[in-house]
Amino acid sequence: MARSEAHARNAPIPSYDQLDRAATALLPLVEAEADEGERQYHLTDRLVAEFRRAGLYALITPRELGGSELPFVEAMGLVERVTRADGSAGWCMMVEGVMGASSGAFLPDEGARTIYPSGADVTMAGNGVPRGYARRADGGYVIKGHWAYGSTIYHAEWIHSGCFVTDGDTMRMTADGHPEIVLCHHPRDTIELKGNWDVLGLRGTGSYDYTIKGGELFVPDAQCFPFDNPKQRRGGMQYGSGLVGLTSWGHTSWALGVGRRALDELAKFARERTDVFGRMCDSASFRQAFADAEAKYRAARSFVYSSWDATSENFARGEPASVEQLALIRMAMRHLHNVISEISTFAHRASRGASLRPSILQRCYRDIHSGTQHILLADEILQECGKVMLGVAGDNAEWTVFGVKNAAP
Repeated sequence: MARSEAHARNAPIPSYDQLDRAATALLPLVEAEADEGERQYHLTDRLVAEFRRAGLYALITPRELGGSELPFVEAMGLVERVTRADGSAGWCMMVEGVMGASSGAFLPDEGARTIYPSGADVTMAGNGVPRGYARRADGGYVIKGHWAYGSTIYHAEWIHSGCFVTDGDTMRMTADGHPEIVLCHHPRDTIELKGNWDVLGLRGTGSYDYTIKGGELFVPDAQCFPFDNPKQRRGGMQYGSGLVGLTSWGHTSWALGVGRRALDELAKFARERTDVFGRMCDSASFRQAFADAEAKYRAARSFVYSSWDATSENFARGEPASVEQLALIRMAMRHLHNVISEISTFAHRASRGASLRPSILQRCYRDIHSGTQHILLADEILQECGKVMLGVAGDNAEWTVFGVKNAAP
């Protein structure tokens, strides 16, 4: 797909108000294209083109590269709203946001010039969770592997692949005893899609498996950066939270939207449904259960925004997020997914068979129970949050993507 001239490096960068208006204007199209995206297992070309034209995929890409670099909380609200319209469209929006922010903030200058030669309107996809292997070579890495869940990869121009670093056949370890992981960025024409995205939910995301054409590929150092605690090269203080902050922002934003839509669809159904027991919304037991579900969602949403507001206040003061603040945003993300899983199951059962058939309610149920499968929601990460909140993580603790470690003194 050709890069939009609207986002050339010297073009005006969309403000929050402009992005807000653009997102609102696109919601009818998002809804209208959702069924076709599900049918073909990736978003429609038209919808992706409109997102790119509006700058909605570059909403948190650093301004130095032509992105809007919105504060996390402002960007979260936009993804939440799009996701409410369609879970797959919102998922792709947040993935492109995370990819643009991470590659934009952490790639060396030469790599940034290669990938973003004309501005922030660049689509990227892949899987940063290490499923491949990278051995050192002169000036870079030779990578190989089979990666799954390459969300948005159908429309991607660049691929972002997580690899374990090896010395020969031996896994290279960090000083604290964990595998060394590198994120490598390479052009779309270097991979082969497996075309196997036949799944329960998030069907429109086109999250196909992929491998390297020819088995191996050389990727220059300039197009790589470390998985944990990469050096920040561009952008404001919020990028200092690394992939911990960026991925937590993305998955949380998405979950807010799809959870809201599940409750809204159930309420609409309950007002219209009448069976042998009477009108559904007249049932006292249903009204009580719905109120309980609504309260749980709103409480989880408040936890999310209070945690992110506090973290964003640090960024606004030019201060990094604390270890405890990062634990709280990760706890809020996990708790929110627990809640939306529970309320979508309630909605499915309460609808008395209606969500067995194709419908928005069914799609919410499928999407929610697909989103909860992500590795960033693993029990092991929540256990690390507990370590921080108990005050036993250590005085010099710092977050990695998958846990907490003691930083070098």
